[in-house]
Amino acid sequence: MKILSIQSSVAYGHVGNSAAAFPLQRLGHEVWPVLTVHFSNHTGYGAWRGPMLAAADVAEVIDGIADRGVLGSADAVLSGYQGDPAMGAVILDAVEKVKATNPAAVYCCDPVMGDTGRGMFVRPGIPEYLRDTVVPRADIITPNHFELDFLAGRTTNSLAEVLDAVDVVRATGPRHVLVTSVLHGDLPPDSLEVVAVSDEGAWAVTTPLLPINPNGGGDVTAALYLAHLCTTGSPATALERTIASVFAVLEATLAAGTREIQLIAAQDVIADPPARFTARRLR
Repeated sequence: MKILSIQSSVAYGHVGNSAAAFPLQRLGHEVWPVLTVHFSNHTGYGAWRGPMLAAADVAEVIDGIADRGVLGSADAVLSGYQGDPAMGAVILDAVEKVKATNPAAVYCCDPVMGDTGRGMFVRPGIPEYLRDTVVPRADIITPNHFELDFLAGRTTNSLAEVLDAVDVVRATGPRHVLVTSVLHGDLPPDSLEVVAVSDEGAWAVTTPLLPINPNGGGDVTAALYLAHLCTTGSPATALERTIASVFAVLEATLAAGTREIQLIAAQDVIADPPARFTARRLR
C-alpha cells in the first residue's frame, strides 16, 4: 500500500508519525509522512522544543506531493492528533483530493481527544469538530473507550452498551470502528478489550491489563489496524494481528523499563504478528 500519513513528529521517541511510519514500513508499505509538528519529544514530558507547523505549510507539502502526480495513487490517508480545525480542514482536503482520483482509497482517523482518568486534553472545540466534521467523513476510526462515549453522546458500562454506541457513531459515516482500551463490568479482573465493528459483524479480543500506559500506543494501533484491514479485508484478522503486535511491543516496553515504546527492539512482532489472541465474534 501507499499511505499518506498526516501526523505530528518527534525526534526522540515514538508518537504520531514517529510511531506510525516505521511499523507500516516494516510491514512493507510505502509511507508518505507529512508532519504537523516537529518536536524534540512528546509533550508528556512536560517540556519540549521545536516548531508547530502552520496549516498552510502542511497544505503546501501535500500540494507538493500532488505536483509529482502521485497523490491520487495513495491507497489510504491516516491522521492522528489534530490541533485545530484549520489543520483538520487541510487533512480533509487531502482526503478529498486522493479520493477524487482513487475512489477506492480509505481515510483512517484516530480521533484523539482524551482518555479515561484524564478527560479531554485537546483544545476546546476540537472534540466537537472531530465529532461533527471529521469522523463522518472517515471510513475507519480508532477511538478509545472514552472517545467513543463522547462521539456517541452517552456513557457505556457494558459490552452491549459499547456496541450500541458504536452503531450510533457508524450511522454518522465511518463503516469500520476499532475501539481500544474498552473496560466494562463483564470483564475478568485486570483485563481489557479491543472491539472491532464493521458491516460484516463485531469482534472482541481480551488481553491482560498491563501496568503501563506509554505515549504512542494508540498511534501504532491505528496504523497497524489500517494496514491489516486493507491487506486482509477481514476485521477479525486485522484485530488479532494488530493486538498481538501492540501487546508484544508493550510487553517489551514494560520489560525494558522505558518511557518510550520499544518499536525498534520489538520490530519482529510487527513484521510477523504472533498467533496469540483469538477474536471472538460478538454478532
